[in-house]
Amino acid sequence: MENNKIFSGKTVWITGASSGIGKGLVKAFFERGASLVISSKNPERLERIKSECRGDSQDILPAPFDLSETDNIASLVKNVIKKTGRIDYLLNVGGVSQRASVTDTPLWLDRKIFEINYFGTIALTKAVLPYMIRQGSGHIAATSSISGRFGFPLRSAYSASKQALHGFFETLYLENKKNNIRTSVIIPGRVKTSISLHALDHEGKEHGKMDEGQAKGISPEKAARIIINGMLRNKREITVGGNELLMLYIRRYFPWLFFRIGDKISST
Repeated sequence: MENNKIFSGKTVWITGASSGIGKGLVKAFFERGASLVISSKNPERLERIKSECRGDSQDILPAPFDLSETDNIASLVKNVIKKTGRIDYLLNVGGVSQRASVTDTPLWLDRKIFEINYFGTIALTKAVLPYMIRQGSGHIAATSSISGRFGFPLRSAYSASKQALHGFFETLYLENKKNNIRTSVIIPGRVKTSISLHALDHEGKEHGKMDEGQAKGISPEKAARIIINGMLRNKREITVGGNELLMLYIRRYFPWLFFRIGDKISST
């Protein structure tokens, strides 16, 4: 039987905490006894999430910030550590998707997506890492995507930014295993969240449509359980989703079949 308070005495920091997988993780970790630091760029939603977790809990600290603005992250982390004393788990969940072709995507938009998905994630990670090294332990996770393992139509910058995270976090693990720092890369497929609604089009505006596949995805609550179980098992890659995860294996072992399938996707 699962220990419902398995994270008692642990402090967990979650970005992208105001919706989707991030929100699911906030509630799942809270139910399992963790103290939480929750971040997104929307302070009002963070307060709402806090109130949903059994009212005005003192075990949840909202720490709003925008992943695209990294200049003040070091001071933010310092202030959070003053209040919490330590960070045991950091889950980088926040990010943005894309719905625009390569030819229609201006370079400034490629940079914006990278600022949020890659540089925002590694800036927070680099700011938290020294404290984890000092305390002698820690577990850092970053959220990629199945399209962080292969290219996908209308997601060139998104796919590239997520693929970059794999290289960074594999290196982070290899360098800091000696410091008792664990890492995990979360690889979601279809999870029923608002990610496609908020994906950026070629003008940098929200796509505003729910993808059909996304609508049929697993729930954020189920995704959160899979992620937590994977982290407890110290998995370095945690896949989350349904049958679409087969594409990971097709791309790896049958690349010719992957590109045949990809040709059909790009023509629809």
